Amino acid sequence: MKVRRRNRPEVHQVTDAQPSLSADIRKREISYVIKMSIRVVCLILAVALPAPWPIRALFIAGAVLLPYLAVIGANERAAGLPSPLDDAESNQNEIPRHRREIGS
Repeated sequence: MKVRRRNRPEVHQVTDAQPSLSADIRKREISYVIKMSIRVVCLILAVALPAPWPIRALFIAGAVLLPYLAVIGANERAAGLPSPLDDAESNQNEIPRHRREIGS
């Protein structure tokens, strides 16, 4: 049986680090562009392809549903990143702690 020491410091590894905010935004932008490109292809195929109605209905459904999925995916933040609402909830009239010398 292993005995765990209480005073042992927590060890962090580089692989535990969350992706940066800019990397997360870049990933979401690429995903959005890919989904919207697929939507454009679906729209063109629905209009230009001489296919039976069920196949055209699939292309139309893709052209209609993909923008919704693209926006939802683009607005979804990665787990562990701070919410943009965290800053909005703070009192805007309060002087930040690192700038207390202003006004004192």
